Amino acid sequence: MRNTFCKAPLWECNDELVRVAQGEIPADLVIRHADLVCVTTHEILPDTDIAVACGRVAYLGIGGRTAEHCIGENTVVVDATGLVAAPGLMDSHIHVESAMVGVSEYARAVVPRGTTGIFCDPHEVGNVRGMRGVRAMFEDARRVPLKAMMTPPSCVPAVTGVEDTGAVVTAADIADSMGWDDVVALGEMMNFPGILSCEENAIGEVRATLAADRVVTGHFPSPDRDRALNAYVAAGVSSCHESGSFDEVLAKLRLGMYVQLRYGSAWLNLPGYLPQLVESGVDLRHCLLCSDDNHPHTLVDEGHMDRVLRAAVELGLDPVTAIQMATINCAEYFGLAHDLGSITPGKCADIVLLDDLEGFFARKVFIDGDLVAEDGHALFDVTPHEWPDWMTHTVDLGVAPTAETFRVAAPEIADGTARVRAMAIEPGDTLTRDVVVEVPVVGGALLADPSRDILKVAVFDRHHGAAGTHAFGFVTGFGIHGALAQTVSHDAHNLLVMGDNDDDMALAARTLAECGGGEVAVADGEVLALVELPVCGLMSTERVEVVAEKVARARGAWERMGCTMPSPFMTMGVMSLACVPELRLTNRGYVNCLTFETESLLAQ
Repeated sequence: MRNTFCKAPLWECNDELVRVAQGEIPADLVIRHADLVCVTTHEILPDTDIAVACGRVAYLGIGGRTAEHCIGENTVVVDATGLVAAPGLMDSHIHVESAMVGVSEYARAVVPRGTTGIFCDPHEVGNVRGMRGVRAMFEDARRVPLKAMMTPPSCVPAVTGVEDTGAVVTAADIADSMGWDDVVALGEMMNFPGILSCEENAIGEVRATLAADRVVTGHFPSPDRDRALNAYVAAGVSSCHESGSFDEVLAKLRLGMYVQLRYGSAWLNLPGYLPQLVESGVDLRHCLLCSDDNHPHTLVDEGHMDRVLRAAVELGLDPVTAIQMATINCAEYFGLAHDLGSITPGKCADIVLLDDLEGFFARKVFIDGDLVAEDGHALFDVTPHEWPDWMTHTVDLGVAPTAETFRVAAPEIADGTARVRAMAIEPGDTLTRDVVVEVPVVGGALLADPSRDILKVAVFDRHHGAAGTHAFGFVTGFGIHGALAQTVSHDAHNLLVMGDNDDDMALAARTLAECGGGEVAVADGEVLALVELPVCGLMSTERVEVVAEKVARARGAWERMGCTMPSPFMTMGVMSLACVPELRLTNRGYVNCLTFETESLLAQ
């Protein structure tokens, strides 16, 4: 596989590296006296020197040997005494759009934390503006040193026939994308029913990826660990981040999958299986670390892969193994270990100098041998990206919502109660439960019942204007008074509105339609907090720190509204995700995500 992510390909500079290693010509950079995390042997090698030329490691001074012979008059020498040198950290599965900024701003947030590479699936933008939008997003990525490696979206829409998206991605699109320089794999194959039924487009995308000698990343939340999981793996899907228990992780490892252990802003899966995984003693070389989705305030306040490493170590994983999961294991899975994932001769000099292996604070970050961050601050900057107009005007409801828009008629009932289906939310998880609740009926309309934490939900197609449709449902678990709305609603990213009264829901919907999308909190006729996301209704044009501050205000608003769950906007955003059990609401109505059939709002 070609790699355009390094300063120079190895075949172009290997003769220079040979000469530097032997002291015939000087290195560009020498890092001295570091304690090196050797991920190839699971060792920490004390007092090690690292010589770098052409953006790659040329020589390691190990066991009392030094790189003094590589130092010339113009060599930059860094004294790393007391610091730990680790390979640059990589996130094996991430949706940049969840941070509500473009890739360049994302880089400003995560590179100072020690992240040098991300494997990103832009299926949020893909669902709004298709592969054209994906290309526009990665034009921004080229402006920063962060190695943004693309896994193009495989499931646009996530599940066919149950929702309306802004675009469609076909097997032909995927085959074409496999020739793009920044593509390394296929994005998560969420349409596992399509794989199991050998649906033409889903299987065709996998075939096009395998034919291009790339790996197929997966998403398999089904409880069937027998025939269905075997079939899914046999199709060519080789990794999965959607595991909720130790038994699920073990089943996937035993079938040869790479399992991406997830710890993001809302999907806090590590505690659910990592202690058992460590205690089991199974080989962890097929385990990777990922964050999947991070809100901007998480990145700014808590960190990125450094945060994941801290959590893993606190849960009992030894730090060297944890670093392996975020470096060499990741590089080997994606077929990039000849360039990335270890500090060894010939590899790209993506190096992080850490204070220690507990807090994982990055003192210095090098990408291709260039110092790009120091003491938690990026040493690079970017001007705001100039997005094309068609990326910033994507919310078209065709109507201006009013309170009457949110009236849900109750057939044959004037006043009283009705039994309806509802989505029961589990904080900190992507799963929902399909439950039946009783709601009030007044004047022939179904109402929310905030006294019992039953809220009304609406999803509006925001891609097709007046031709679009909308649907209603109910949800329990948020506990708010007022209304929340967002255009970040996986995966179609239609307008999602939730609340306990129609007036606040209408104000929330109108507010987002007017600003081009985002997230808003409304109570008693007042906008309490607003995060404007005009780029595809998903991303801001502002600095990540500014967006994080707005998200913090939104978090404060929903706490005042009565919600106590972590990252409720992120949890709310998956109520339309029609590929994860059990019950979801799209613009076409309720979807049973076990049978992938539509369900009625009224319960029998």
